[in-house]
Amino acid sequence: MREQVTSNRLTVDQPTRDADRNRSLADQADPATDEMLWPSLDDGITLLDVEGGRGVPILQSLVLDHLLLHDGPAFWVDADGHATTTTLAQIAPSQRLLNRIHVARGFTAYQHYGAVCDLPTAVNKSIQMSTTDAGAAGQRPPSHDEDTSPHTPALIVALAIDAQYRADDTLGETHAETLQARTLAQLATYAEGYDIPVLVTRNERNEFTEPVATVANHHLECEQTRMGPRVVGEGFETLVYPVDDGAYDQTTFAYWRQLLAARATQVGVEPMTPASTTSR
Repeated sequence: MREQVTSNRLTVDQPTRDADRNRSLADQADPATDEMLWPSLDDGITLLDVEGGRGVPILQSLVLDHLLLHDGPAFWVDADGHATTTTLAQIAPSQRLLNRIHVARGFTAYQHYGAVCDLPTAVNKSIQMSTTDAGAAGQRPPSHDEDTSPHTPALIVALAIDAQYRADDTLGETHAETLQARTLAQLATYAEGYDIPVLVTRNERNEFTEPVATVANHHLECEQTRMGPRVVGEGFETLVYPVDDGAYDQTTFAYWRQLLAARATQVGVEPMTPASTTSR
Protein backbone atom coordinates (compact mmCIF):
# COMPACT_ATOMS: atom_id res chain seq x y z
CA MET A 1 0.00 0.00 0.00
CA ARG A 2 1.35 3.41 -0.96
CA GLU A 3 1.86 5.67 2.04
CA GLN A 4 0.44 9.17 1.68
CA VAL A 5 2.68 12.02 2.78
CA THR A 6 1.21 15.39 3.70
CA SER A 7 2.99 18.35 2.11
CA ASN A 8 3.17 21.77 3.74
CA ARG A 9 3.88 23.46 0.43
CA LEU A 10 1.49 25.75 -1.39
CA THR A 11 -1.80 23.94 -1.99
CA VAL A 12 -3.41 24.53 -5.37
CA ASP A 13 -7.19 24.16 -5.25
CA GLN A 14 -7.67 22.50 -8.61
CA PRO A 15 -7.82 19.00 -10.12
CA THR A 16 -4.49 17.44 -11.08
CA ARG A 17 -5.59 14.16 -12.62
CA ASP A 18 -2.97 14.18 -15.39
CA ALA A 19 -0.14 15.24 -13.09
CA ASP A 20 -0.94 12.52 -10.53
CA ARG A 21 0.23 9.90 -13.01
CA ASN A 22 3.79 11.20 -12.88
CA ARG A 23 3.91 12.60 -9.34
CA SER A 24 5.61 9.60 -7.72
CA LEU A 25 8.36 9.63 -10.34
CA ALA A 26 9.18 13.29 -9.78
CA ASP A 27 9.03 12.83 -6.00
CA GLN A 28 11.61 10.06 -6.12
CA ALA A 29 13.88 11.84 -8.57
CA ASP A 30 13.78 15.21 -6.84
CA PRO A 31 11.31 15.98 -4.03
CA ALA A 32 11.38 19.65 -4.97
CA THR A 33 9.73 18.97 -8.33
CA ASP A 34 6.46 17.31 -7.31
CA GLU A 35 4.54 20.59 -7.66
CA MET A 36 6.01 21.39 -11.08
CA LEU A 37 4.72 18.89 -13.63
CA TRP A 38 3.43 19.04 -17.18
CA PRO A 39 0.17 17.63 -18.46
CA SER A 40 0.38 14.02 -19.55
CA LEU A 41 -0.59 13.21 -23.13
CA ASP A 42 -3.54 10.82 -23.12
CA ASP A 43 -4.45 8.44 -25.93
CA GLY A 44 -6.29 10.12 -28.76
CA ILE A 45 -5.70 13.47 -30.46
CA THR A 46 -4.55 16.31 -28.21
CA LEU A 47 -4.77 19.83 -29.63
CA LEU A 48 -2.36 22.28 -28.01
CA ASP A 49 -3.02 25.94 -28.76
CA VAL A 50 -0.08 28.20 -27.92
CA GLU A 51 -0.72 31.92 -27.56
CA GLY A 52 1.99 34.53 -27.99
CA GLY A 53 4.29 32.58 -30.33
CA ARG A 54 5.01 29.16 -31.72
CA GLY A 55 6.13 27.76 -28.36
CA VAL A 56 8.74 25.39 -29.81
CA PRO A 57 10.50 24.64 -26.46
CA ILE A 58 7.13 23.93 -24.82
CA LEU A 59 6.07 21.52 -27.53
CA GLN A 60 9.42 19.75 -27.64
CA SER A 61 9.47 19.45 -23.83
CA LEU A 62 6.07 17.73 -23.88
CA VAL A 63 7.33 15.25 -26.46
CA LEU A 64 10.54 14.47 -24.57
CA ASP A 65 8.69 14.15 -21.27
CA HIS A 66 6.33 11.61 -22.82
CA LEU A 67 9.20 9.57 -24.26
CA LEU A 68 10.98 9.46 -20.91
CA LEU A 69 7.93 7.85 -19.33
CA HIS A 70 6.88 5.56 -22.19
CA ASP A 71 8.71 3.07 -24.39
CA GLY A 72 8.72 3.23 -28.15
CA PRO A 73 9.63 5.87 -30.73
CA ALA A 74 7.87 9.10 -31.69
CA PHE A 75 6.95 9.84 -35.30
CA TRP A 76 6.97 13.55 -36.04
CA VAL A 77 5.51 15.09 -39.21
CA ASP A 78 6.89 18.63 -39.27
CA ALA A 79 5.37 21.46 -41.26
CA ASP A 80 6.77 24.72 -39.96
CA GLY A 81 10.24 24.12 -38.52
CA HIS A 82 9.13 22.96 -35.04
CA ALA A 83 11.49 19.98 -35.05
CA THR A 84 14.56 22.18 -34.67
CA THR A 85 17.53 20.08 -33.62
CA THR A 86 19.16 22.94 -31.69
CA THR A 87 16.37 23.25 -29.14
CA LEU A 88 15.84 19.50 -28.93
CA ALA A 89 19.54 18.97 -28.21
CA GLN A 90 19.52 21.69 -25.55
CA ILE A 91 16.53 20.26 -23.69
CA ALA A 92 16.98 16.50 -24.15
CA PRO A 93 18.78 14.81 -21.24
CA SER A 94 20.07 11.98 -23.46
CA GLN A 95 21.12 11.43 -27.06
CA ARG A 96 19.30 8.09 -26.94
CA LEU A 97 16.08 9.98 -26.42
CA LEU A 98 16.70 12.00 -29.57
CA ASN A 99 17.39 8.79 -31.48
CA ARG A 100 13.81 7.70 -30.76
CA ILE A 101 12.32 10.66 -32.64
CA HIS A 102 11.75 10.06 -36.36
CA VAL A 103 11.07 13.26 -38.30
CA ALA A 104 9.48 13.69 -41.74
CA ARG A 105 9.11 17.17 -43.22
CA GLY A 106 6.40 18.36 -45.57
CA PHE A 107 7.27 21.55 -47.47
CA THR A 108 4.05 21.60 -49.50
CA ALA A 109 0.50 20.53 -48.80
CA TYR A 110 0.87 17.35 -50.84
CA GLN A 111 4.21 16.49 -49.20
CA HIS A 112 2.67 16.94 -45.75
CA TYR A 113 -0.36 14.83 -46.60
CA GLY A 114 1.89 12.19 -48.16
CA ALA A 115 4.10 12.07 -45.06
CA VAL A 116 1.04 11.52 -42.87
CA CYS A 117 -0.25 8.78 -45.18
CA ASP A 118 3.19 7.11 -45.18
CA LEU A 119 3.36 6.86 -41.38
CA PRO A 120 2.33 3.16 -41.25
CA THR A 121 5.19 2.32 -43.62
CA ALA A 122 7.64 4.26 -41.44
CA VAL A 123 6.28 2.55 -38.32
CA ASN A 124 6.60 -0.94 -39.83
CA LYS A 125 10.16 -0.21 -40.95
CA SER A 126 11.06 1.04 -37.47
CA ILE A 127 9.55 -2.07 -35.86
CA GLN A 128 11.51 -4.36 -38.19
CA MET A 129 14.78 -2.57 -37.48
CA SER A 130 14.31 -2.40 -33.71
CA THR A 131 13.25 -6.04 -33.35
CA THR A 132 16.18 -7.14 -35.53
CA ASP A 133 18.63 -5.10 -33.45
CA ALA A 134 17.14 -6.45 -30.21
CA GLY A 135 17.37 -10.01 -31.50
CA ALA A 136 20.98 -9.57 -32.54
CA ALA A 137 21.80 -8.22 -29.09
CA GLY A 138 20.06 -11.19 -27.50
CA GLN A 139 18.08 -9.10 -25.07
CA ARG A 140 14.97 -6.98 -24.77
CA PRO A 141 15.57 -3.25 -24.33
CA PRO A 142 14.97 -2.00 -20.77
CA SER A 143 11.33 -1.04 -20.24
CA HIS A 144 10.13 2.19 -18.64
CA ASP A 145 6.44 1.33 -18.94
CA GLU A 146 5.07 -2.21 -18.67
CA ASP A 147 2.04 -1.26 -20.78
CA THR A 148 4.04 -0.18 -23.83
CA SER A 149 6.57 -1.79 -26.15
CA PRO A 150 9.98 -0.37 -27.10
CA HIS A 151 9.22 -1.31 -30.70
CA THR A 152 5.74 0.13 -31.35
CA PRO A 153 5.01 3.87 -31.52
CA ALA A 154 4.66 5.82 -28.29
CA LEU A 155 3.57 9.11 -29.84
CA ILE A 156 2.72 10.80 -33.14
CA VAL A 157 3.38 14.53 -33.52
CA ALA A 158 1.90 16.77 -36.22
CA LEU A 159 2.54 20.42 -35.41
CA ALA A 160 1.24 23.41 -37.38
CA ILE A 161 -1.14 21.05 -39.06
CA ASP A 162 -2.81 23.83 -41.05
CA ALA A 163 0.37 25.55 -42.25
CA GLN A 164 0.92 23.94 -45.64
CA TYR A 165 -2.74 23.64 -46.60
CA ARG A 166 -3.27 27.33 -45.88
CA ALA A 167 -0.11 28.50 -47.64
CA ASP A 168 -0.21 26.38 -50.82
CA ASP A 169 -1.22 28.70 -53.66
CA THR A 170 -1.89 25.75 -55.97
CA LEU A 171 -4.87 24.64 -53.87
CA GLY A 172 -8.28 26.19 -53.98
CA GLU A 173 -10.05 26.81 -50.68
CA THR A 174 -12.29 23.77 -51.02
CA HIS A 175 -9.41 21.49 -52.00
CA ALA A 176 -7.28 22.77 -49.12
CA GLU A 177 -10.08 22.08 -46.63
CA THR A 178 -10.57 18.60 -48.06
CA LEU A 179 -6.87 17.73 -47.89
CA GLN A 180 -6.63 18.99 -44.32
CA ALA A 181 -9.72 16.96 -43.37
CA ARG A 182 -8.17 13.82 -44.85
CA THR A 183 -5.00 14.45 -42.87
CA LEU A 184 -7.01 14.76 -39.65
CA ALA A 185 -8.92 11.58 -40.47
CA GLN A 186 -5.65 9.69 -40.97
CA LEU A 187 -4.28 10.91 -37.64
CA ALA A 188 -7.49 9.91 -35.85
CA THR A 189 -7.15 6.45 -37.38
CA TYR A 190 -3.57 6.14 -36.12
CA ALA A 191 -4.50 7.32 -32.62
CA GLU A 192 -7.15 4.60 -32.40
CA GLY A 193 -5.23 1.90 -34.24
CA TYR A 194 -1.97 2.27 -32.31
CA ASP A 195 -3.77 3.28 -29.09
CA ILE A 196 -1.38 6.19 -28.51
CA PRO A 197 -1.47 9.98 -28.14
CA VAL A 198 -1.31 12.20 -31.22
CA LEU A 199 -0.15 15.76 -30.46
CA VAL A 200 -1.24 18.46 -32.93
CA THR A 201 -1.11 22.25 -33.07
CA ARG A 202 -2.49 24.87 -35.46
CA ASN A 203 -0.98 28.17 -36.52
CA GLU A 204 -4.25 30.08 -36.44
CA ARG A 205 -7.67 29.82 -34.83
CA ASN A 206 -10.38 30.48 -37.38
CA GLU A 207 -13.02 28.77 -39.49
CA PHE A 208 -10.38 26.93 -41.54
CA THR A 209 -8.89 25.22 -38.47
CA GLU A 210 -12.14 24.63 -36.60
CA PRO A 211 -12.14 20.97 -37.80
CA VAL A 212 -8.87 20.48 -35.88
CA ALA A 213 -10.63 21.37 -32.63
CA THR A 214 -13.62 19.23 -33.60
CA VAL A 215 -11.59 16.07 -34.16
CA ALA A 216 -9.46 16.53 -31.02
CA ASN A 217 -10.22 14.33 -28.00
CA HIS A 218 -8.33 16.63 -25.63
CA HIS A 219 -7.56 20.35 -25.69
CA LEU A 220 -4.70 22.15 -23.95
CA GLU A 221 -4.07 25.89 -24.03
CA CYS A 222 -0.71 27.50 -23.35
CA GLU A 223 -0.53 31.17 -22.41
CA GLN A 224 2.74 33.06 -22.33
CA THR A 225 3.04 34.97 -19.04
CA ARG A 226 5.83 37.02 -17.48
CA MET A 227 6.60 34.05 -15.20
CA GLY A 228 6.74 31.50 -18.00
CA PRO A 229 4.25 29.47 -20.01
CA ARG A 230 1.03 28.46 -18.28
CA VAL A 231 -0.73 25.35 -19.60
CA VAL A 232 -4.41 24.72 -18.89
CA GLY A 233 -6.53 21.74 -19.89
CA GLU A 234 -9.21 19.39 -18.66
CA GLY A 235 -8.02 18.20 -15.24
CA PHE A 236 -4.74 20.13 -15.42
CA GLU A 237 -3.30 23.58 -14.87
CA THR A 238 0.36 24.58 -14.67
CA LEU A 239 1.43 24.38 -11.04
CA VAL A 240 4.01 26.55 -9.31
CA TYR A 241 7.24 25.88 -7.49
CA PRO A 242 9.10 27.70 -4.70
CA VAL A 243 12.27 29.65 -5.35
CA ASP A 244 14.99 30.75 -2.94
CA ASP A 245 13.27 33.86 -1.65
CA GLY A 246 10.09 31.99 -0.82
CA ALA A 247 8.14 33.34 -3.77
CA TYR A 248 6.35 31.12 -6.25
CA ASP A 249 6.95 31.20 -9.99
CA GLN A 250 5.63 29.29 -12.96
CA THR A 251 7.69 26.94 -15.07
CA THR A 252 10.70 28.21 -17.02
CA PHE A 253 12.85 26.81 -19.82
CA ALA A 254 15.71 26.02 -17.43
CA TYR A 255 13.42 24.26 -15.02
CA TRP A 256 11.92 22.06 -17.76
CA ARG A 257 15.44 20.94 -18.61
CA GLN A 258 16.13 20.27 -14.92
CA LEU A 259 13.01 18.15 -14.53
CA LEU A 260 13.74 16.19 -17.71
CA ALA A 261 17.24 15.45 -16.41
CA ALA A 262 15.80 14.31 -13.06
CA ARG A 263 13.29 12.05 -14.76
CA ALA A 264 15.96 10.63 -17.03
CA THR A 265 18.06 9.68 -14.00
CA GLN A 266 15.04 8.08 -12.34
CA VAL A 267 14.21 5.87 -15.34
CA GLY A 268 17.84 4.87 -15.85
CA VAL A 269 18.68 7.05 -18.86
CA GLU A 270 22.22 8.37 -18.60
CA PRO A 271 22.21 12.18 -18.99
CA MET A 272 24.53 13.55 -21.65
CA THR A 273 26.84 16.51 -21.36
CA PRO A 274 25.42 19.93 -22.33
CA ALA A 275 24.88 20.09 -26.07
CA SER A 276 26.47 22.51 -28.44
CA THR A 277 24.23 25.31 -29.67
CA THR A 278 25.26 24.69 -33.27
CA SER A 279 22.27 23.60 -35.35
CA ARG A 280 22.58 20.49 -37.42
